[in-house]
Amino acid sequence: MHINCHTHFSFKYGTLSPEELILECIEYGIHEIALTDIHSTAAYIEVFRYLKNEYAHYPLKVIPGIEFRKQEQLIYIGIARNNQGFEELNAFLSYYNRNDLPLQSRPRFTDNVAVIYLMQTAPENLRTNEFIGVKPEELNRLKYQHHRFLKEKLLALTPVTFKNKTGFNMHRLLRAIQQNQLLSRLDKKIQAQPNEFMKPKAILLQNYQGFEFMLEQSRKLIDESHFEIQFGQSKNKRSLLGSAIEDWQYFETEARKGFKNRYGKQNAVLTERFEREMEIIRQKDFTAYYLITYDMIQFAQSKDFPHVGRGSGANSMIAYCLGITNVDPIDLDLYFERFLNPSRTSPPDFDIDFSWQHRDEVIQYMFDKHNAHHTCLLGTHTTMKSRMMLREIAKVFGLPKTEIDKLAENPNYGKKDNYLQKVLHYTQHMVAKEFPANISIHAGGLLITEQPIYAFTATEMPPKGFPVSHFDMYSAEDIGIYKYDILSQRGLGHIQDTIKIVEENQGKKIDPRKIHTKVLEKDPVIKNLIKNGNTMGCFYVESPAMRMLLAKLQCEDYITLVAASSIIRPGVSQSGMMRTYIERHHSNGNYESIHPIMDELMKETYGVMVYQEDVIRVAHHFGGLTLSEADILRRGMSGKYRSRKEFEKVENQYFKNCREKGYDEKVIQRVWFEISSFSGFSFAKGHSASFAVESYESLFLKAHYPIEFMVGVINNFGGFYKTEFYIHEARKAGAEIINPCVNKSNYLTRIEGKKIYLGFIHIKDLEKKLAENIQIERENNGFFKSIEDFKIRLPIKKDQLFILIRIGAFNSFNKPYKHLLWKAYSLYLKKKETNNVNLFEEEPINYSLPEMKTTALENSFNELMILGYPTCNPYILINSQITPNAYAVELKNKINEKVHLIGYMITIKRTSTKNGEPMYFGTFHDCYENTFDTVHFPKITAKYPFRGKGFYSIIGKVVLDYSYPLLEVEFMEKQGWLNPDYL
Repeated sequence: MHINCHTHFSFKYGTLSPEELILECIEYGIHEIALTDIHSTAAYIEVFRYLKNEYAHYPLKVIPGIEFRKQEQLIYIGIARNNQGFEELNAFLSYYNRNDLPLQSRPRFTDNVAVIYLMQTAPENLRTNEFIGVKPEELNRLKYQHHRFLKEKLLALTPVTFKNKTGFNMHRLLRAIQQNQLLSRLDKKIQAQPNEFMKPKAILLQNYQGFEFMLEQSRKLIDESHFEIQFGQSKNKRSLLGSAIEDWQYFETEARKGFKNRYGKQNAVLTERFEREMEIIRQKDFTAYYLITYDMIQFAQSKDFPHVGRGSGANSMIAYCLGITNVDPIDLDLYFERFLNPSRTSPPDFDIDFSWQHRDEVIQYMFDKHNAHHTCLLGTHTTMKSRMMLREIAKVFGLPKTEIDKLAENPNYGKKDNYLQKVLHYTQHMVAKEFPANISIHAGGLLITEQPIYAFTATEMPPKGFPVSHFDMYSAEDIGIYKYDILSQRGLGHIQDTIKIVEENQGKKIDPRKIHTKVLEKDPVIKNLIKNGNTMGCFYVESPAMRMLLAKLQCEDYITLVAASSIIRPGVSQSGMMRTYIERHHSNGNYESIHPIMDELMKETYGVMVYQEDVIRVAHHFGGLTLSEADILRRGMSGKYRSRKEFEKVENQYFKNCREKGYDEKVIQRVWFEISSFSGFSFAKGHSASFAVESYESLFLKAHYPIEFMVGVINNFGGFYKTEFYIHEARKAGAEIINPCVNKSNYLTRIEGKKIYLGFIHIKDLEKKLAENIQIERENNGFFKSIEDFKIRLPIKKDQLFILIRIGAFNSFNKPYKHLLWKAYSLYLKKKETNNVNLFEEEPINYSLPEMKTTALENSFNELMILGYPTCNPYILINSQITPNAYAVELKNKINEKVHLIGYMITIKRTSTKNGEPMYFGTFHDCYENTFDTVHFPKITAKYPFRGKGFYSIIGKVVLDYSYPLLEVEFMEKQGWLNPDYL
């Protein structure tokens, strides 16, 4: 038995995965272990799941615990003698993490926890639950100190950290990476002993010859400990109001009230769907899950926080009635079984988006409402990726940066050098093992448990300020803890801020969130924006790929936009089904069908699988799987589920059923290809529908209040593009862009009429406190009257004042900025003194300066250097004599022609061919600031690479892809900026 086993969740220390640890036990005939990762409880659920499923045949008893360290040195090990002891250990570690305190040298646990010290750190008088662990190499020392220790307190301590010599080498590399230290200089005190691998009982007896009683006492400790873990039973909070009866009465009342508000008069179809959902929710005991989410939504509404309910929860009529979602599942024929079916064991999944400005307040409410000791954010584990791992390993091997860069760019570079081959070997080995690098935070998962959260996990306290579980979503689901997804996005901020800006600037009270989507989709201005892909700034539809897709589809309606939101996802697009959908969309029904059942199941999408529920439909109705099996199939396409036996069983059942049904083998294989290629990366239809609703709300604002909308986008800092291009969009919409002004600008960007005053936040090198205080001082004490007045009221460093002058922040004083610079210099000159008497009481004020004109070009250069971009058309700054022979608006008329354009780079996207070769898509502005898109195939990518921001001379052939022109690049060369020194 081994009572100090580590997995790779002892971050940057252990090298065994949970499964590998079990396999080591099987190989060496070990039947009792204590799993004691360093300050981590992330592995235990995965270990127990393997023992319940894949390795149920092997009798292995595992007791969880935690190894505690201070300054990289082990101080004691805590082993849970029962579930209460595990909760105690988790609460103990969480307390110190939460309060950022050093660990106690001697903790006071109850007898539910066994504490094991090292010989050199053991206290004099041990409590009943305290022991001393003795390693084999310490036995000789024990012979001379035996009088210090009671025999019954001594345990055999045989740590397990790696599998073999290769594992030891990986361990040392991980330690060097953790310490940011050269491998050759790694202190042996902070690394494991080379013998910390699993050993069979015979070797353990040999190592403890004469001290076999220690092995027996270690075995006895584990035998007398008992830890249970129940899989599949919900451990979520069971009630919102205190009892199931009270919950149901309140739930039913609110749901029926919401039904009346949403639908008004009843009819048979609506009533049947409502009652069916209510009955399944009652049967599956999901009432509290709904109510906790509903309570959160009510809190948000009381604070006027906008939200979007999405995910498969949008398939539920009850969620729509309660206001959790705003998509009518009846109107869109959303597949209820994707959301909830009688065979489903896990609760429905509600993804709730809040504005990034409000999310933390909502999370804080949930912690306060449901008790912080029963609540935590869901953790996740970042893994060591290939490129990063190669650089880290090369660094600890001592390679110079130039060598590391060459190796990172081209791994083949290292094949001729034995030393570099070692770097590549260990990189490949470690990446293949998917070592977790550290605990991170799931995008939005929140856990609320009936028992204290410490019954299941210890928690970390990241800088974010909310505790985070040690295990991830897969382990949480395994033991029946189901997350509430509380997410944040910038799109909601765009909308809410724009509504306020329109009211302030135009005196109009508008709210597209209160306009039904059916009304918005008929708006001719919105139709035109979507059809032409003129969607920059609009939630989820502004990326170049999405703009192109909308234009190819000639999208003009909500249903098509919903489909586009899902087919743009990696699985659908990369499998070729996006292309198939576009072709069939334009085919007027004339296309080659895979199978009539597929056409019947997916009439709306021309027989193409577009949404996640399509997997369930096809697997159930075409493949003959039960709804439960179909849902396993859908979930199994992503992440860790793919490797599980339950998924393999369902996959085999699909093929068996299809062959029994007599389908052609080519059809069976084709349908399976469609299922397996995309489901983990597509959206549920309700999810896409929710996104499309928000897209329409953004489109309404862009269509009718474009300047205010762009200010809203700029102030939320979360769009696909950089601020520069939203400024350009505003200018194209008729706005006058004015640089930060001390008497007009705020910290954030603001608008007056059609004048947009950029906020001080956009000045790169301006100190944040100064940027904030300019607005505060002006609001408290009035406008600034002069540069001297500004300096007196806001003490400012010379370099900061010069930045403000050069960007035009004092232009309201009607003096050339060069004069102001001259004046600023004089303000910082020290006055000469003799015998503490000033030679001059003050500077002469009657002096004249030569005329110093400022050109628009100079101002643009100042903007480029201070903001990072010019606020005018950037082509004023190009240094090129090349004259293009075409412009963006002309491309549709030059199909299959070779053209020459000059483009200012907006964004690029790197992708790969099926063979893994790199290629790019580019988006550019021409000199009229109209957009065009380019495609750069692998040979061109290699020959003419992108060289950063700026202007490019581009030659290529114009191709038409379903009414959308693309430039297939054949030549590209970077053009220069004008040199300001020669102006």
